[in-house]
Amino acid sequence: MNLLCISNGHGEDIIAVRVLKELRRLPNAPTMSALPIVGEGGAYQKIGIPIVGPTQSMPSGGFIYMDTRQVLRDVQGGLVGLTLAQLKTLRAWGKTGGKVLAVGDIVPLAMAWASGADYAFIGTAKSEYYVRNEAGRLPNRPWMEGRSGSIYLPWERWLMGHRRCRGAFVRDQLTADYLQRCGVKASYPGNPMMDGLDAATDKLARLTAAFPPAEAVLTLALIPGSRAPEAFENWQRIVIALDSVAQAFPNRQIRALGAIAPSLNVAVLKDALIESQWQPEPDAIPGSRLTFCRHNCRLLITTDAFAECLHLADAALATAGTATEQAVGLGKPVFTIPGTGPQFTAAFAEAQSRLLGPSIIVVENSADVGSALSHCLQDRDRLQHIAENGRARMGQTGAGRAIAAALTQQFNGCP
Repeated sequence: MNLLCISNGHGEDIIAVRVLKELRRLPNAPTMSALPIVGEGGAYQKIGIPIVGPTQSMPSGGFIYMDTRQVLRDVQGGLVGLTLAQLKTLRAWGKTGGKVLAVGDIVPLAMAWASGADYAFIGTAKSEYYVRNEAGRLPNRPWMEGRSGSIYLPWERWLMGHRRCRGAFVRDQLTADYLQRCGVKASYPGNPMMDGLDAATDKLARLTAAFPPAEAVLTLALIPGSRAPEAFENWQRIVIALDSVAQAFPNRQIRALGAIAPSLNVAVLKDALIESQWQPEPDAIPGSRLTFCRHNCRLLITTDAFAECLHLADAALATAGTATEQAVGLGKPVFTIPGTGPQFTAAFAEAQSRLLGPSIIVVENSADVGSALSHCLQDRDRLQHIAENGRARMGQTGAGRAIAAALTQQFNGCP
């Protein structure tokens, strides 16, 4: 079997890769290729999945749905021509008898249908939690939103229920339940975002060794996002927030773990710390100069220990998408500070708080993070509820393996 995976965003690429890795491990694994609709597919290339068809990075970075002003920039950047060329590639693929796996939202789903091939869909963008929770509909939502029976619109459900759609996998059980009521055979095998988050013992020890022993410790994961230059602006707000945390916890050692995407220029982050009067400290790794100190806070920047930072943290300060959801899934309270975008805006943060519920605490002003964090950590019942909520909304590990097994069974059963 030949399988082409199409996805429309960096986070979607990563989710797709987790499923493709598990497919590789199965007997009679398919021959796999990828067509990233947004960006150039670095996540696929990293594991040796060949890219077929044209790719191009757009000015918006794929966030046109949050700011319609970005649409014109993408059109001027060649979006229409790129999309037409990608559709041509997909139709050619369909004529060869290959299968298609679409990961993301209605765009890759519709393109998979347009290929003429048998296809499956992993829906990452929509969840019933945006409009309702287990207790009922959320207040202050637009009257029409979700009124057709599901957060997925009728034409999206038609695409998922099409005879050539061999599987529709959604991001939580609540969404699967509502789709099933609408006649769509959707399933929830878990969320692939939670795969690959096991902590390595040696990395945990390395991070812990970077801080002097202390009786009262508060550990924070700092997650500014992965897209420059926005991540650098996010970092500035997080650094300001740390001053408020130091003031709110004067008798505790604040251990701040900067979980930085490898794609970001660490020198820019270090410069921002120095400009904010953080002092460089000797590192456990000589010459790296990635440890800084200010007040009762010590900060370590790392680019290769994201999961370990989350496991060690009592809470996270985050201005990100997928990484924030992963922190929530591990049961952490996450404090978010909206910025100017293009991704992490006030609208994005509000939507994220609906998706992830009480695990997300939106703080409009960086200077108020310390107070909000103090109130949260003093409430044990609230922390227990946050931990349970994270597991319920994000699921456990193993989703990639479950989806891979289901895809193999469903595609092999195609007439």
